[in-house]
Amino acid sequence: MGKVRIVTDSSAHFLHPEIIERYGIQVVPLTVHIGSQTFREGIDLDSEAFFRLVNHSQHIVTLSAPPVETFAELYARLNRTTDEILSLHISRYMSQTWNNALAASKTLLGRCEIIALDSMTTSVGLAMLVETAAQAAEEGAPLEEIVRVVRAMLPHVYSVFYVDSLDYLRHNGLLSEAQSILGTMLDIKPFLTIEEGELIPMEKVRNQAQAVDKLVEFVSEFSSLNKLVILQHTPYPTDCTRQLQDRLSSEFPGRFFPTMMYGPSLAAQIGPNGTGVVVYENLDTEDEE
Repeated sequence: MGKVRIVTDSSAHFLHPEIIERYGIQVVPLTVHIGSQTFREGIDLDSEAFFRLVNHSQHIVTLSAPPVETFAELYARLNRTTDEILSLHISRYMSQTWNNALAASKTLLGRCEIIALDSMTTSVGLAMLVETAAQAAEEGAPLEEIVRVVRAMLPHVYSVFYVDSLDYLRHNGLLSEAQSILGTMLDIKPFLTIEEGELIPMEKVRNQAQAVDKLVEFVSEFSSLNKLVILQHTPYPTDCTRQLQDRLSSEFPGRFFPTMMYGPSLAAQIGPNGTGVVVYENLDTEDEE
């Protein structure tokens, strides 16, 4: 039948959203809850509207995964034109989405080969994987080859975040109540990373200057950068992101690293006031040298 079709979820934040239509990527929305209000990410609520809304709310943002039935219906529709589907999703430790996609993939056994793959990441990192998979599918690669390429990328996608509030870390179980209270009293800001699919605290800083230092230090550890995207919570450059871009320009002359707003699904993990860096390092860098 037709080419491999690529499915993902709305936690994938694409630097260039037009690639979704270009490659026919199917994006299943997560549900965002702000108090009693619910929105489908990317459909009822874009990033700018989300941050305007959440900045005037006292409620913690939470997520709900798309139900099994939603994935099953989508797979059945795609099966009319293909018998191979790669469904690539937010880390299983951050959402039930991958589990629901996996359950739905079994509804077409014998008719369509569906591989539900845990990306072990989210946001821009997930979008990088999805874009690579979609490009390979467009070139006619079989499902097994696309899965092999994506799996090879997984250990080379890194994300770190600096967050200004401890509320979401406490709510998501990353800090205890006592740690959160003490951190707030001492004005300590945590650094987070995604490791084996889990969001974990890694270091602490006391101010924005130290945060920029740590972000630059993190990026500088890579000998060969393929892609780097700076994430922020506003549509315009913040002082933190401007400083970060200036520092990175000195560390990597001739390179420009884009900045973009992150979306509601990441905000539900780290809070609506973070700054982050997502890196995809070149594969086989030692061989290239």
